[in-house]
Amino acid sequence: MVSKSQKKLIKSLYQKKYRKQHGLFVAEGKKVIHELLEANLKLHSLFTIHEDLFDISKRLEYKITEDELKQISFLTTPQIALAIFYIPEQNRIQGDGLVLALDDIRDPGNLGTIIRLCDWFGITELVCSLQTVDCYNPKVVQATMGSITRVTIVYTDLEQFLKKERSNSKIFGTFMGGENIFSLKLPNKGIIVMGNEANGISNTIESLVNQKLAIPQFGQIQKTESLNVATATAIVLSEFKRSSLG
Repeated sequence: MVSKSQKKLIKSLYQKKYRKQHGLFVAEGKKVIHELLEANLKLHSLFTIHEDLFDISKRLEYKITEDELKQISFLTTPQIALAIFYIPEQNRIQGDGLVLALDDIRDPGNLGTIIRLCDWFGITELVCSLQTVDCYNPKVVQATMGSITRVTIVYTDLEQFLKKERSNSKIFGTFMGGENIFSLKLPNKGIIVMGNEANGISNTIESLVNQKLAIPQFGQIQKTESLNVATATAIVLSEFKRSSLG
């Protein structure tokens, strides 16, 4: 059974200010919860319609009905279980190898996909501007499918971060008028900046970019203005990794 206070807590965690206040976030679904448990994130409580799915202390597990799960779930189709975890302490960026930086990404689905892409391509460090959507937003956590446990994510003043790192690392950015990324030999070290869904990389951050990259458009009827940022990130990371193999 889910108590009124538990329901209130869970619903409040949809908002960033309450996640920050309580130091908690929500994860849903068997796979995502397993990934978080295996990564040793501290569990606050778990609500499930099937017992014994997870190797956890029984005092933290609550058996509930499907109707109760629907009442507390953030998903259109609830997935067996919902868990509340403690938000881990933010790590520091080491700057080894390739680092991905996000300038004001607002869509939770895009951020979740980008975190999965980092995991897929072996990018272990992700720097987010303070305006970027919170990585512990329930929609982001769900979209990462567990990859959030394998990528170090840091929120910081992106301008100050890049100014500090500019002397040690080359900074790449994606622009419509940049160099054709498919014709370049790209390094295995540096910072790659991806910009906002609607406006791209801001003027302030653009001024700190050393090399501008572009994904060329091949369609004969060139009416598409830009690629989705997650799609563009996949292409860019793929090209950097392909270059490193040669």
